[in-house]
Amino acid sequence: MRRIISICKEVPLLPIAIIAAIPLALLGSWRPWEAAGVSLTFGPFNPGVGQWIVIALVVYTIVVTVIGMIDDLRHGHVGVDLLAVIAIASTVAVQEYWAAWAVVLMISSGEAIEEFAQSKAEGNLTALVDAAPRTAHVVTLPGVRGHVHTTGGEHAADVTEGGFRKVAGAGDSGVGGSAAYVSVSGESDKPGTKPYDAAGEHFETVPVDQVKLGDVILVLPGETVPVDGELLSGVATLDLSNINGEPVPREVYAGARVLSGAVNGSTALTMRATQLAQDSQYQKILELVSSAQQSRPTVVKTADVLAVPFTILSLAIAGIAWAVAGTPLRFAQVLVLATPCPLLIAAPVAYVAGTGRLAKAGILIKAQDVLENLGRVSHIFFDKTGTLTVKQPQVVRVEKPFENSSPYDENHILMMAGVVEGYSVHILSKGIAAAGQKAMQELYARYENGQRLCAERDLPGHGRDYPVVKNIEEQSGKGVSGEVNGHAVRVGRFAYVTADEAGFTHVLGAGVAAGTAAGAVADSAVGDSATGTAAGASKKPEVNSLFAPLEPDEMAAYVAIDGKLAARIVLRDVPRENAKASLEKLHRLGVKKLSMLTGDKEASARIIAGEVGIDDVQSELFPEGKVAAVKNATEDAHQNQPAWDKVVQRVVGESMTRQVTMMVGDGVNDAPVLAVADIGMAMTDGTSTAASESAQVVIMNDDIASVPRAIAIARRTKKVMLQAVLVGLGLAIIGMVAAAFNLIPVVIGAFMQEAIDVVSILWALTALLDRE
Repeated sequence: MRRIISICKEVPLLPIAIIAAIPLALLGSWRPWEAAGVSLTFGPFNPGVGQWIVIALVVYTIVVTVIGMIDDLRHGHVGVDLLAVIAIASTVAVQEYWAAWAVVLMISSGEAIEEFAQSKAEGNLTALVDAAPRTAHVVTLPGVRGHVHTTGGEHAADVTEGGFRKVAGAGDSGVGGSAAYVSVSGESDKPGTKPYDAAGEHFETVPVDQVKLGDVILVLPGETVPVDGELLSGVATLDLSNINGEPVPREVYAGARVLSGAVNGSTALTMRATQLAQDSQYQKILELVSSAQQSRPTVVKTADVLAVPFTILSLAIAGIAWAVAGTPLRFAQVLVLATPCPLLIAAPVAYVAGTGRLAKAGILIKAQDVLENLGRVSHIFFDKTGTLTVKQPQVVRVEKPFENSSPYDENHILMMAGVVEGYSVHILSKGIAAAGQKAMQELYARYENGQRLCAERDLPGHGRDYPVVKNIEEQSGKGVSGEVNGHAVRVGRFAYVTADEAGFTHVLGAGVAAGTAAGAVADSAVGDSATGTAAGASKKPEVNSLFAPLEPDEMAAYVAIDGKLAARIVLRDVPRENAKASLEKLHRLGVKKLSMLTGDKEASARIIAGEVGIDDVQSELFPEGKVAAVKNATEDAHQNQPAWDKVVQRVVGESMTRQVTMMVGDGVNDAPVLAVADIGMAMTDGTSTAASESAQVVIMNDDIASVPRAIAIARRTKKVMLQAVLVGLGLAIIGMVAAAFNLIPVVIGAFMQEAIDVVSILWALTALLDRE
């Protein structure tokens, strides 16, 4: 019922036209003025009360339609509602009042159907807009609200001689009394500010635009995060589906970046604002949505142009039918079936539906023209690191030195190394830390299954839910060290982990046990082992004497436990799990060429390319080299356009054969190359980067499978649009020809025209359906 009322408010002519059928049926020929001797006859016209009501509706409809046509022309759109104006006027001219009423009903209901179709097509986009945060709870606790420091000196000014931070002035009370505190923020110094009462509210709700940098914000359970910020709470669970389509809520910890648009979980969280509302992530998403909604693809502009010859064809059929039949009624019979709606409504509805379908899949476009070009992509360039591969190098194996007698297995080594690396900022740290977490889970599973015979079973921390970690220290460019469950652990470069406490690397002297790890001092005395080297002989430990050579695309971090080299952790760029399948799907979709652009060495680039199925590899490129490669390919694709196609493009605004290049990247250094391709596609996890700002397509879920998905949706959208237009125009032309032969009465024709519009628009809405 609400939906019906809403439609009536949007199209007020619709309920009026429906109600007008009652006086037309009951009082159509009633002329009460004739009893008073008044004549309202105009030539052959002598309408009754109900018919005058229809005439008034017709006049109103014509005036409104003409005004709309003029407004369309001012905005560069072709106003082809001329057919409707001529059709409705012709029905009155031949005194077919029921047909005139039907055309008025058709026009008003057509507007209602268009409103419904647009709202349905934009449903996924509207959902994003509706989810936008509008208010924020700014914390007003003393010393918190508005307390933003930009320099260490400001913090120092707040510290007393005893090392304590100053607080706001306190009003002393007797024993057992209460103290009221006044905020030290600038905002709280306004006249009339009340002292803080611990029993009162700790926050005030303000419009999101009033949030300032540094404000501490409280986000209640189920609320949307209003601005980008840093998490102050220990832990929080966030639903990021509005940002990147991630279906499973993500758990984040203190210090993590919190994105606007994320929905908080079951517990309240506090955060500090690091971006204003207009600069926050969700606002950037809304800007993309708004840009896509306001754009008009070239094919829709072409539909406007093609509506003109359709109008001429309709008038020609109607004129010929009038001339041959010798009655103007035939002219009206034809025109009530002439509907340009498949062109004017179905085409844009299909493209808006396709845009919404992309948004639902976590893919945003900046203009609907991009949707049109996506379907014609023939050459795709991929950045390697972070696009074809995972964003950080991953652990592929753990190697122990030759003749190593370490009591620790791979899981123990990875667990301890991962715990230490969790405190590091090195490029390899995240991969090692992730592998350490996995190893820890396996150790837990073994412990639960009764496994107790491990090397550290008698040491502190064994069996705990999380290892005891102490004395973490990182030396930039060398490695990180710490104590894990009582073990001294070092992870980093070979020279770093094999050095003594003074930083010097040991030499292997006579009598050092062969089973002792290279680079570490043996626990036993020199000469205790018969297998030691000759007295006086010494050599510096070398990696190649302890481990097999690394492959060209591999890198390593070394681990020492309790002063002994325990293992080498080997990492490499690993292709995304679904990269090969996604690229195979691109080939099945008809994409002719796939290329890889990377700054890596050729040997490592070739290995990744072979694993994902790419033949064309361009390696050791600087950003300007990537730009040149894509620019040259784009220019070559445009030069190969046939002359006849250039003529077609000038007429209809769309090329039929021009090849389209696309660049897919994820990093900041990809921004220039994304701009020179016909289509730039940025893969992000929902965070804003220069890559996503310079791209025309933004993948919000960091999934390479979205690349073929976007192309498939674009192609299906265009296919559905063409089907809707051709079906609608085909039915309209068949109906007009049938009416020209007097096979369809004028009233029936008006309702058939409405049915054709409905069929065409509903067909266009099928672009919303997921056919994969």
